[in-house]
Amino acid sequence: MSALNPRNLGLDLIRTTESAAMSAGRWMGLGKVDEADYDAMYAMHHALNTLDMEGHIVIGEEGKLGLHSPLESGSLVGTGHGPVMDVVVDPIDGRKLLAHGKPGAIAVAAVAPRGTMWNPSPAVYMEKIVVDKQAAHALVPECMDAPVAWTLALIARVKQKTVRDLLVFVLERPRHADLIEEIRMAGARVMLRSDGDIAGALMAASTTSSVDILMGVGGVAEGVIAACAVKSMGGAMLGRLAPQSTEESATVKDSELDTRRILTCHELIASNQIFFAVTGITDGPLLAGVRYQGNYAETQSLVLRCETHTRRTIHAEHWIDV
Repeated sequence: MSALNPRNLGLDLIRTTESAAMSAGRWMGLGKVDEADYDAMYAMHHALNTLDMEGHIVIGEEGKLGLHSPLESGSLVGTGHGPVMDVVVDPIDGRKLLAHGKPGAIAVAAVAPRGTMWNPSPAVYMEKIVVDKQAAHALVPECMDAPVAWTLALIARVKQKTVRDLLVFVLERPRHADLIEEIRMAGARVMLRSDGDIAGALMAASTTSSVDILMGVGGVAEGVIAACAVKSMGGAMLGRLAPQSTEESATVKDSELDTRRILTCHELIASNQIFFAVTGITDGPLLAGVRYQGNYAETQSLVLRCETHTRRTIHAEHWIDV
């Protein structure tokens, strides 16, 4: 794509996350998860269709949320003119955070050349470990099955810290009870969040964040989106399918997907021509949330381009109808 289309598609992609964030932000603290999701979803879909590309949604949210939408797996987005791209999106990463008026909800989108994004459909959940570029070379596949204390000691040594100085991001879920206990027994600190798997990966992959590592099971769609950002930031990620129900296990088995295979970031996204965009919806550790000021709104976003390792933070003002 570079030789044929040197334009930074990420600068166009940011319009889609800005649109989703501004629509979602109106629902902050109102307790209406589905209504916010629908508004953000349709705003993002409309913005995606203005981009000059032939986009194919690789993994939608329908498997986990049971929703039918214009952004479900297999949907086409874009004008149909331009590069042929794989597309993964999450109009609201942190739906419950937004509904309860809590920090850290974001809108996310990523694209890469067609056929380069891992697509283990119909699998829904996967196990993940994410670290930043300082610890990237130390994150070997053996970490996925090793005792948590061993992995944390390895990361701590590479980052020249003690284990007790490490901060581990984990989603607060019943399935993580044993993992959380192992982390605490090892002596590391834990950041528990009720929602926001992608935001957690971004924090773990960022050298400016206090989070050192993400561990635990989250969505496959979120994992693929996170891999786009982690690879663009020079970090490392391991992933493996982790069905969370008897039904999902049977479906995965019938589809002949390998639940033992451990994938690296480069296997999750088999290209360096990645564009990633994220916009804050509510204030958080990564980005400021949407500010509404009468007839305009302010947004803060981050755009990553993997091929050039460019990272841009964008503050924008948008005129809006009131």
